[in-house]
Amino acid sequence: MATFSRRRGKTEEVSGKTEENEKVIKSASKSSQKRKHVVITYDSETEEPNDAEDAKIAKWEPKHWREVVDNIREMRKKKDAPVDEMGCDQCHDKDAPPEVQRYQSLISLMLSSQTKDQITFAAMQKLREHGLSIDKIMETKESKIGELIYPVSYWKTKAKHIKLTTALLKDKFEGDIPKSVKELCSLPGVGPKMAHLCMKSAWNIVSGIGVDTHVHRISNRLKWVKKPTKKPEDTRVALESWLPRDLWDEVNHLLVGFGQQTCLPVKPLCGSCLNKSLCPFGRSVKA
Repeated sequence: MATFSRRRGKTEEVSGKTEENEKVIKSASKSSQKRKHVVITYDSETEEPNDAEDAKIAKWEPKHWREVVDNIREMRKKKDAPVDEMGCDQCHDKDAPPEVQRYQSLISLMLSSQTKDQITFAAMQKLREHGLSIDKIMETKESKIGELIYPVSYWKTKAKHIKLTTALLKDKFEGDIPKSVKELCSLPGVGPKMAHLCMKSAWNIVSGIGVDTHVHRISNRLKWVKKPTKKPEDTRVALESWLPRDLWDEVNHLLVGFGQQTCLPVKPLCGSCLNKSLCPFGRSVKA
């Protein structure tokens, strides 16, 4: 009788976990359906560039932008900014199966929102030590995920989104992440910036420019947008209207590191910036 009791207890435990996962999957599906529609104005994995057609259209572009880019490359040549050593593209397990690497890339981007690279990297290390795969996270309670990712910004909300997104990946995407910006944006906690960056880091597809707070701020300071923009998504659309596509991949990493080291949010180091004479914001700063 004792043996039967232990077996029944184990069966009930497994059944309980199955029911819990089913509830999470149903909740994730409802969350995905309730999400506001995200308009993707350009998605290069489905739209091929037409250089001949582009050449016919006279496009606006900022003055001296190529020189500005060269100067930023020079200032960033040491590649010693936090993003270079602890950015989202450095957080995944490079020895893991491809689908696990893609999943980890997505999770790192979800954690990175409004969070410093150092904190995101530390949280990813703890998740990887715990076990960071779709099946493992499905077995992990939301509260435990929260403990592992703390103190990333909005850690409670992100723990919930990770749990919901993971359930959707298992149920709707055959245990992998989507391969389009539109489908990535259907996941809880994933917006256009994350989606475009994920397309490159996970699938090696450049679908658009990932615009975070650094890219958004610097683009406005340099007047790389025809008129000031208030939202990062507006900045992305403005940049993609004139910046050559072969620079879309580079520009995020380039500007993020530049924003972390030189073009700071508060008290930027304009005096030591090679673009001081070319940057409208830099010229306005008193020595």
